[in-house]
Amino acid sequence: MSKQTPPRYMCDRIGAMNYYGAKDLAASFRTVRKNTLTIAEEIPEDKYSYRAAEGTKTVGEILTHIALGPKFQEQINLVEKRTSMEGFDFMGLMGKLMAEAAKPRTKAEISALLKDEGEKFATTVESLSDDFLGQSVSMPPGMTPASRTRFEMLASVKEHEMHHRGQLMLIERMLGITPHLTREMEARMASMQAAASQKA
Repeated sequence: MSKQTPPRYMCDRIGAMNYYGAKDLAASFRTVRKNTLTIAEEIPEDKYSYRAAEGTKTVGEILTHIALGPKFQEQINLVEKRTSMEGFDFMGLMGKLMAEAAKPRTKAEISALLKDEGEKFATTVESLSDDFLGQSVSMPPGMTPASRTRFEMLASVKEHEMHHRGQLMLIERMLGITPHLTREMEARMASMQAAASQKA
C-alpha cells in the first residue's frame, strides 16, 4: 500500500504517517456507534432504569447522553464554525441539551435517536475538507492546550462515546450480561486454541 502525504497540520503535530482524514474519522465513529447500538439492544428495556450507583445516570440516561453527545462539537465547529471559544454560550447549549435528554423515551426511541443522530454526524464529518479539519480553534484564556484543531475536537466525540460505552459494558456485567465485544474476543481465542491443538 502506498503512503499518502498527510495534511500539513497532521505532519506538524505527529510527523509523517498514513493519512487519516474525514472519511476515516467518520468510519471509525460509525464503528463505535454500531457497538453502542448493540449494547443498547442487548440490555433489556426493563433494565433501562437501572442505576449502578447513587448519583449516576441510568442505562437509558447514559444512552441518551451518548446520542446527544455530538451536538456540542457540531454547534462549535459545524454550525457556528468558531475560531475562538471565548464568548461561547456553554451554559445555554448545555441547558438545551439537558432539557432534550430529560424527555422520556422508550428503548426503541433511544435506539432510533442513537441511529439518527449518529448517522447525521458521520455523514457531515466525512464531507469535511482537510483545510477545514486543520483549522485551529482558540481555547479560553488559561486552558491547556491554548488551541485545538477541528480534527481533534471532532475526534473527541468518539472518545466521549467510548468512555461511556465502557461504563455500559461494566453495567452489563452487573446485570449478568457478557458484553458482545468480550464474547467475540472469547470466540476468536477459542478458535485460535482449537487450531493450535489440531496442529500439535
